[in-house]
Amino acid sequence: MDFELPEELVAYLAELDAFIEAEIKPLERENDNIRFFDHRREYERTDWEKGGLPKKEWEDLLAEARKRADKAGHLRFAWPKALGGKDGSQLWLAVIREHLAAKGLGLHNDLQNEHSIVSNNPFVVMFKEFATPEQYARDSAALLDHSMITAFGLTEPNHGSDATHMETRAVPHERDGKPGWLINGEKMWTTGMHVATHAMVFARTSGEDGDAAGITTFVVPVNTPGVKVEEYLWTFNMPTDHPRVSLTNVWVPQDAYWGEIGKGLGLGQSFVHTNRIRQAASSLGAAVYCIEESVRYARERKPFGKPLAENQAIQWPLIELATQAEMLRLLIRETAWRMDRMPHKQIEREISDKVSMCNYWANRLCCEAADRAMQVHGGIGYSRHKPFEHIYRHHRRYRITEGAEEIQMRKVGAYLFGYLGPRRKLFNS
Repeated sequence: MDFELPEELVAYLAELDAFIEAEIKPLERENDNIRFFDHRREYERTDWEKGGLPKKEWEDLLAEARKRADKAGHLRFAWPKALGGKDGSQLWLAVIREHLAAKGLGLHNDLQNEHSIVSNNPFVVMFKEFATPEQYARDSAALLDHSMITAFGLTEPNHGSDATHMETRAVPHERDGKPGWLINGEKMWTTGMHVATHAMVFARTSGEDGDAAGITTFVVPVNTPGVKVEEYLWTFNMPTDHPRVSLTNVWVPQDAYWGEIGKGLGLGQSFVHTNRIRQAASSLGAAVYCIEESVRYARERKPFGKPLAENQAIQWPLIELATQAEMLRLLIRETAWRMDRMPHKQIEREISDKVSMCNYWANRLCCEAADRAMQVHGGIGYSRHKPFEHIYRHHRRYRITEGAEEIQMRKVGAYLFGYLGPRRKLFNS
């Protein structure tokens, strides 16, 4: 086994670094744009008069950075070539996301709203893998030119981690002589609804509560009568773009869905598997940033006449974090490498447990590293003049979203004890 990064990848990381210095850092410093990243960040990013939504100036700045990254050929690195990308592998993207997050907070990579000069956007992979030829012909151009922006409506007020008991229902319904569907229900945490053109609404179309089959992924224009944002939920890390959405007698045409009728959970699983491994790499990078900044500060700070770093009480917690980071990096890269070597839909059946291991441990590690960085830095670490509290508050979210860590540990357990995955044959022979 060769653990060295390919020369082409090392060169691409250097190319990204040069692009950041030439294009992104100057933009970050223009017109006091640094206010979105220094101690003023939450205040300056949040439009408190509009329910806590992101300020337009903040989102415009992010859009300009992405525009420059797209022009330079970086933004769509992970997208399929058929949709304007470079078919970037999961392994390469894991390395890139760790690399960018390890640089710390900045316009090049701000994960509070999944902004990066190298896009994540798991919707694109999901669409490519599950869209029928007719759906691809209908929607691919709109996805490509960003005239179609999708929000993800899976979670419900009464059903978070268990999507199989969702209460949202869709039934066949004819309107004005046209066949279609009538959707009723409610969704939570439908991120990005304030800018979305369409919401992916998962709804039961057949089967019983608890069945994995019978759920369909509808693509609903957000301006459809009956779609209503009830409230934007304020969170640990502001601003918020996470609303509670109601759907009351929402009618859509018969073909307004992606994938197949009754097989919508496959799309949801595709989304989370792609997102989880990339999220894990970003959390690892953020953890590495916190560890390295703490080491640097401990070498420079000299209370009682000697460097703080000479104290074992400072060294040992950071040693443990650094050890975990080294081991986690190997697991993330091996898992991403394996994902690249199997059909996308096979990931759920073969290595879903490894993806979950990477994700829940990386998110936990990041929170622990940010907390330790605050402790090592003392009062200034607790203040907003350092980014550690921001990193903690953001990455604490990831221990709940995309599958709470308990749910992901449950998946690992199911594979370990042979209830799911390749080990089933060991216990069912």
